[in-house]
Amino acid sequence: MSDPRRLLLVNGPNLNLLGTREPGIYGSATLADVERITADAAASAGFEIRAIQSNHEGVLIDAIHAAREDCAGIVINPGGLTHTSVSLRDALTGVGLPFAEVHISDVYAREEFRHHSYLHDVAAVRVIGRGVDGYADAVRELAALL
Repeated sequence: MSDPRRLLLVNGPNLNLLGTREPGIYGSATLADVERITADAAASAGFEIRAIQSNHEGVLIDAIHAAREDCAGIVINPGGLTHTSVSLRDALTGVGLPFAEVHISDVYAREEFRHHSYLHDVAAVRVIGRGVDGYADAVRELAALL
């Protein structure tokens, strides 16, 4: 049974390096900042956040599967898995929870391979290129759908 007051926040590979990884692209905010921004936006909308970050696809998939038991939706920045993972897409569609796809940078202004997302056509919300504040936007847009 879903708890309509909880969202799962998923951050994929390399997002643990936020704040030090390519600050010209990703800014200086850390993963802890992202989690705080997301939790604050969720609280304003009457939700709580459970956050996970992993560099391992299977760990992310397991967390997504578990979310069907107690979450109303998912906010996900899949990192590089956006462009490569059918398995992540299958997990997200398989649990039947609405989700928001978030990207800190404008992936369409970057390398060609970043233009393709395996999630774009199944995401309820897409927030691209708004920096870390995009996570708050994603929460607000997703919460409005729930």
